[in-house]
Amino acid sequence: MIENYVVIDLEMTGLRAKTDRILEVGAARVRNGVVTDTYAAIIRQQEKLPEKIVELTGITDEAAEAGRELDEVMEEFFSFLGEDILVGQNVIFDYSFLKQWAVNHKRCFEREAVDTLKLARKFLPEEEKKDLESLCRYFENPRRNAQRALDDAIETAQLLEKLKENFGEENEEAFLPKPLQYKAKRQSPATPRQIRYLQELAACHEIELPRSLEGMTRSEASRLTDRLISRYGKMGKGLGNGSL
Repeated sequence: MIENYVVIDLEMTGLRAKTDRILEVGAARVRNGVVTDTYAAIIRQQEKLPEKIVELTGITDEAAEAGRELDEVMEEFFSFLGEDILVGQNVIFDYSFLKQWAVNHKRCFEREAVDTLKLARKFLPEEEKKDLESLCRYFENPRRNAQRALDDAIETAQLLEKLKENFGEENEEAFLPKPLQYKAKRQSPATPRQIRYLQELAACHEIELPRSLEGMTRSEASRLTDRLISRYGKMGKGLGNGSL
């Protein structure tokens, strides 16, 4: 039965790996059922966080602005994961964001994982809620900082050990790691023409761009351009030589 693994948990700005951003990452390395090491980091955000995300995570705009750069954190995070089996609560959701980053950076990221949500659905009564908070309550495991990545990762590790203790001996096959399947298409970086147009548009309307253009994808640049034009209008005649 699985004894050595890394539990992952991510907080994001939304639900779509293709368009939303990673806000916080957390991971707990487990050896023989015991957490032996952890990793956690908040990712710097260039846009204001949705109110519901601030309410859910407790991460403020100030905390996000003071975070670290995404690529720097991801390099460290992937190094921390090593080649371990992954564990997570609805792990495919977190994996989708990691896979999208990996594909964008031309990296291979194919992993096997154990999903505590699937195990809970298999073994617990149907009427029991299967979100992490409810599962911690079911197994009498008090929560600390709910919806913070590292705390959720540690609690998910404790949850897996409880599931193993209660159901593993007679159901070892259910606890075997399985390949994660998520297809991600590489997102092209914004073109110089897109960046130039956004800069000219901001200068024309005397506005500050809502986020840094560094690291922006082509689709993100297009959506930002559409939002600014919708709100402020196009540039005056004779301007915008870098238009799309």
